[in-house]
Amino acid sequence: MHLIFMTNRSESAGRLSFSRTLALCLALIAVASISALAQSPTAAPESSAARNLLAPSQPPISTGPTLTTNSVNAPSGYVLSANDQVAVEVFGEDDLRTNGRLNAEGNLSLPLLGSVHLAGLTLTQATARVTDLYARDYLVNPKVNVSLVSYAKRRFTMLGQVNRPGSFEMPEGSPGGIDLLEAVAMAGGYTRIAAPERITVRRRGAKGDEVLKVDAKRLARGEGNKNFMVLPGDTITVGESIF
Repeated sequence: MHLIFMTNRSESAGRLSFSRTLALCLALIAVASISALAQSPTAAPESSAARNLLAPSQPPISTGPTLTTNSVNAPSGYVLSANDQVAVEVFGEDDLRTNGRLNAEGNLSLPLLGSVHLAGLTLTQATARVTDLYARDYLVNPKVNVSLVSYAKRRFTMLGQVNRPGSFEMPEGSPGGIDLLEAVAMAGGYTRIAAPERITVRRRGAKGDEVLKVDAKRLARGEGNKNFMVLPGDTITVGESIF
């Protein structure tokens, strides 16, 4: 009896040791599984809203003034004159944006500054003047852009022996003047009794009107050093042939 009891006691102890070992193994497996899930990139995805809340706000990057008005590609060195339409923009100051025509005296009304004389200045010079005026009393390091929106209406008059005498506007691409032969073409060309060698041009100068004599027949043949340019305000009269 004593031997049998000892044997049963030994078997019970073995079963108990095995159970404890199995439980310990299962516990270790469970801990390892939980750790792996915690380290998985899909375990706790960070929402885009949370990222936006955590990320510091970044102000927009500014690169400088941007012209939003449709402007004219003015020739290099173009000088502004009365009735030219210009746009003035000050970067970061929408209230100071202006789009208008220079008045008969060549002035433009600008916010805060009032009437500013821009006629006789190139676009670069006009930009510098407006920048200086705003910087003097109102803004720190203002960034100004002055651009030409449209030319003033510049006209010339064709009279005499042309098919369509009258007043004509200078083409947009040639605000400073056009070739005499082009002006004749705009007036429909010569009549059959025209005398192209006897053309007079009346032009207003600083000292009053002057009359110029032009031989367009020679110009048409390519003779002479350069073509004759018709300027805004000119009055051209094509003479009549005496034969």
